[in-house]
Amino acid sequence: MSKTPEPTIEIQNVVASVTINQKLDLTQIQKAFPETEYKPAQFPGLVFRLAKPKTATLIFSSGKMVCTGAKSEQESIKAVQTVIKLLEKEGFLIKHEPIIEIQNIVASIDLHAKIDLEKSATKLEATMYEPEQFPGLIYRMGEPKVVILMFASGKLVCTGAKTEREVFEAVYKLKRILEENNLITYVTSR
Repeated sequence: MSKTPEPTIEIQNVVASVTINQKLDLTQIQKAFPETEYKPAQFPGLVFRLAKPKTATLIFSSGKMVCTGAKSEQESIKAVQTVIKLLEKEGFLIKHEPIIEIQNIVASIDLHAKIDLEKSATKLEATMYEPEQFPGLIYRMGEPKVVILMFASGKLVCTGAKTEREVFEAVYKLKRILEENNLITYVTSR
């Protein structure tokens, strides 16, 4: 029996929430960083973009922030620390160490196989499959608590994970479930 191919897993986006427990003057921040976007009439947050790591951090006057666009947990934390350092360098006193929490990790996966979505919809629990409205099957995994979009091509999108480890755990668990229920066919390349 030939060995099944390893799934290709790529983290696409890490969303982190940040609390610094103090009020911030966004108008002053925009004056110090003219490249930031701040239009309070349209949106209450200031958008602070970094080129490295390529992220956007929304900063709110309450001292809450949301960092998006990072490709790993580490990159997300580094982006937040960079924004804090830049603020401090411009004289904005940050009194507390930021509390950073990963809220969501989105990953794209290729199982290098074909998935029988019709059979998967009947065999697996917690699924939603309406091919005339959306070509993917929505699978809600209980542990780890993630949502996986499955496509017949063997491509997946995993969302809702709080750690990269959960992404890998969910993918390998789903792969095993699909194999045990004969819902997956590996495409042999010659």
